[in-house]
Amino acid sequence: MTRSPTERGFSLIELSIALIIIGLLAGSLLGQTTGQRRLHTEQRARAQLELSLEALYGFAITHGRLPCAADPLLASSADKAGEEDCVRGKSGVLPWRTLGLPETDPWGQRLTYYPHDAFTAEPANDARAGFSFESMGTLAVRPAANNSQTVANGLPGVIVSHGRNGLGGYRGNGQLTPASSPDEAENANTDRIFVNRPPDAQYDDLVAWIVPTVLNTRMLTAGRLP
Repeated sequence: MTRSPTERGFSLIELSIALIIIGLLAGSLLGQTTGQRRLHTEQRARAQLELSLEALYGFAITHGRLPCAADPLLASSADKAGEEDCVRGKSGVLPWRTLGLPETDPWGQRLTYYPHDAFTAEPANDARAGFSFESMGTLAVRPAANNSQTVANGLPGVIVSHGRNGLGGYRGNGQLTPASSPDEAENANTDRIFVNRPPDAQYDDLVAWIVPTVLNTRMLTAGRLP
């Protein structure tokens, strides 16, 4: 018994074409969803950096100085983890416990933090701040590790989120994930140079810094600077 034209089913070729189209559409939607998720995570990280800057400004207003960095090698469970340590050295991680902030960025890495020592000194005698309008940081941000031009310089402090790949950052167990590209390695070493540029396959760090004029204005408004 033969079927009429109206009863004819799909052929294997037609089914294959339909499955290919469905697969392409699903892949496109998945790609859009993944891209949107990544964008949302990056926005959260940028917001966290802004919150961290505000916390640093607030600490300076309250204490008359910037906080020192925390020891990056301490695991989260250690007694002093996340507390500022003014003895061990300049570079480390943001003292999240001292500032009351989250320990890690959205990708699970601690924020690298480098404050200039001219701004972390305790106020002397009756001074209301440990630094003055004339105090100058020596931290600088460049567009690339091999580029001597500066995006910003004379900075009191810099914060780095090491991005989705996490290279150059410390995890909650105190272990470092080594950076491989020159630009990300520049944000992970202990010198005073940092890199901030658009992301690509070799770089996805997010960098924020304390603006000297903003810091001085906040301190002046709070009566910490004359």
